[in-house]
Parts: sequence; C-alpha cells; structure tokens
Amino acid sequence: MKLSVRLTILLVTVTVVIALVVGWFAVSYSTGSQYKVIDAEINAIISSGAGHPVSAVSTANYVVSSNSYDVTLDVVDQNGIVTQINAGDIPLSAKPTLSDVTHSLNQVRTSADLAGFRYRSEKAAGGSYLLVAASTSAIANAAHRLEVNVALVGLLAVLLSVGVANLFTNRDIRLIKRLIGFAGEIAHGDDATEIPPESGSPELRQLRTSLVSMVGSLQRALDTERRSSREMQRFIGDASHELRTPLTVIKGYSEILERPGLAEDMRLRALERVRREVVRMDALVTDLLFLTEVREATLTSSPVALSDVLVDALGNFHVDHPSRHVEQHVAPDVWISGRAEYVERLINNSLSNIARHTPGDAPVAVTLATVGSHAVLTVDDGGPGLPPEAYERDARQFQRFDPSRSRESGGTGLGMSIMGDIVTTLRGTMTFSQSPLGGLRLRFEFATTSAPEDANDGALA
Repeated sequence: MKLSVRLTILLVTVTVVIALVVGWFAVSYSTGSQYKVIDAEINAIISSGAGHPVSAVSTANYVVSSNSYDVTLDVVDQNGIVTQINAGDIPLSAKPTLSDVTHSLNQVRTSADLAGFRYRSEKAAGGSYLLVAASTSAIANAAHRLEVNVALVGLLAVLLSVGVANLFTNRDIRLIKRLIGFAGEIAHGDDATEIPPESGSPELRQLRTSLVSMVGSLQRALDTERRSSREMQRFIGDASHELRTPLTVIKGYSEILERPGLAEDMRLRALERVRREVVRMDALVTDLLFLTEVREATLTSSPVALSDVLVDALGNFHVDHPSRHVEQHVAPDVWISGRAEYVERLINNSLSNIARHTPGDAPVAVTLATVGSHAVLTVDDGGPGLPPEAYERDARQFQRFDPSRSRESGGTGLGMSIMGDIVTTLRGTMTFSQSPLGGLRLRFEFATTSAPEDANDGALA
C-alpha cells in the first residue's frame, strides 16, 4: 500500500474517531441538559404538595396551570383505577400501575410500562397517588436531528481533511519518490544520477541530507576498496619478488652444496650465503606480519610518553653508532594516545633507516616540539636522500624508492610502509621532504593528550 494512501486512511480514521467522540459528547450533553429541565419541572410539581396529601392534587394542578408545564397528571386509587386530571401536549396514554407509582415516590424514573415518559409520584388524599409524567419525544427528536447534523459535519471534516492531506503531502510524496528513484539508480551503479533538490518538510530535508551523505560515504568506500585492491595486487607482486630472490639464492647454493668433492672454503661460503638469505627472509616475513597486524588492528589507546620513548631510542642509537653526530632537541612531558610498542617501532624504524641508508659520518637532527594541541616530531639526516620523484609518492605503498638499498643494507624495503601504517593507526600524519641537512626529512604529527595521574605521582615522588 502506498504511503499516500496510508496517510489518507490514517487521517480519515483520526477524523472519524474525533467526530464520533465530539458528536457523542454533544448529543449526550444536550439530551442530559433537557432531561434535567424536565426532571426539575416534575420535582417542582411534586415538591409543591409534599407533606399535604389532602391538597396535593389541587396544588399540583395549580402549579402546572400557572407555569404552563407540559405534563400529564394522573390519580391512581388503591384499586389501581386511573383518573387523568390534566393532559399535556402528548398525553400519557398507557395506564400507570400501582407498582409504577410506588417505585417512583422518591425520584424521577423511566420504565417500559410508560415508554417515552419520565415520571414521579406522591401520596394523595384517601390513600391514592398523584403521578406526574412528562413526554420525552421532543428530546428524542432533537437528539436525532443533532446526530444527523454531527454526521454531516463529520463527513464534511473528512472530505476537508483528505483535501488538506493531499495539498500538504503531495509535495513530500513526490520528493520521497525522487529519493527512492535516486537510491535505486545509485544501487544500479549510475554515478551520474542527479541529486534531488533540497525541499519539503524538515524531516525530508534531513532524510535527503543523510541519503546524500550515505551515498557519498559509499562512493568513498568503493574508491578506497578499489585503491586497496590495486595496492594489494602491487603488494603481492612486490612481496613475491622479494621472497623469490632469496629463495633463488638458497636454491642455487643448495645445488652447489650437493656437488661431490666441494672445497671446504666454498662449502663454508655457500652455507654463510644461505644463512644470510634465510635471515633476510625471516626479517621480510616479520615485517610483512607486522604490517598486517598494524593494518588490521583495532587500536586500544592509552597515554604514551613520546618524549621518554624518543630519548631512550636516541640513547640506544648513540650506543650503537658512537661516531655519528646527533643533534637533538626534545621537549619534555609530551604525551600522545596510542600503543607504546607502535611508537617505539616508529622511532626505531626512522633511526634504522638513517643507519642503513646514510654514510657513517652523515649528521642527524631530531626535534620534538608541541605546536598548539599537537606534537611534531622531525627527523633529519645528511645522507643522499631520495630520488626527486619519490617525494610525490604515498609512503604507505609497499614499494622501495631505491630497489638496491635493501639488498646492500640488509633491509626489507618496508620501512616507509611500516611507518606510514603506524602513523595512520595512531591517527597522526606523516610527510617526507628534502632535509636542510641535504638528505631526507621525516615529519610526524600527533594530537597530544594529558599525562596519566600515576605518571604525575611518580614525578612528584
């Protein structure tokens, strides 16, 4: 069932229910008020002769005639014989019984015996009873006319509500249909679909905005998936190439080792080369596994003392490379959110790249400073740097900028890719450019966070 039909049915149902409730209340209130008027007249007549049975009939007749009450006065004797002493415009045609008069001595009543009348009785002279009855036919007729009028007004309200519903919902319904068509075209892969205009009720405008935002997110997700697929294909190709090289070397030297009468020095050289290639394969697989872990990790963040991690890493670097000149400017108490092992790997990778790919006397400069609410870590070296075209690439791509460097230095060629993925996981940014020292500059930026309370307590102690 269409939404417009549902809305119309709902509105008509609500209108009919409201009309019924209002009509019932109007009819009930009107008839109740008129019944109260009749009851007041009957009670006034009865009250005029109350306590005076001898004059009850004459007094009642006087009150009726002086006030022009439209009632019937009947006298019922002890034997049930009825004498009518006054007839209203619609006289009481049925004969009241002794049961009727005895049961109506204290209040106005109605009964099936005297249908269409309200009545009450009182004691009169000689043990007889005076019964005062008033017709309710005029009230019933008025109630019927009121019911008909309410029904007509309700029908008019229904027609009016349907017209108003169509007037105010047609525009929204048209917009909903356009949104449905827009979503269907996007689902079928039509990226050039025209976006529906921003119109209609506030809710529909919000729906349009959310739908357009969702479509944009889906398109970005598809673009990311396509890009990831291309990167994965390149990743698989490069990984296969990197693994094939040491395997080829191991296979070749294994065949040499199988030769009979092989000289001892040749055998030792072959074993050493096999060992080196195995170590290189182990490092490559370890880096690949680490890359997979970083890219699939759900980061559980905790405060990490970036200053302390950097100072420790630089201390180890000094011990391992005592001949290198390292200029360092590290701001104290700089904390970021992340995982300590990822931060350590990031800093160690940046320093290891310098150790592998720059001359032993190349200068190094490391700076950590806070800029606003961000920590900025800069690592400069005085080495040969990268080829000019390399600065335009994405560091997260699994691709060496110089394919020969890893073979000569023992690296896997994944340093940049690992650092790029760690930075992304830590929700930071990484850029590389030419360094003022002549080599490569790595710049990392992270949002800072507050130090944990236990760190402050330890510092005070």
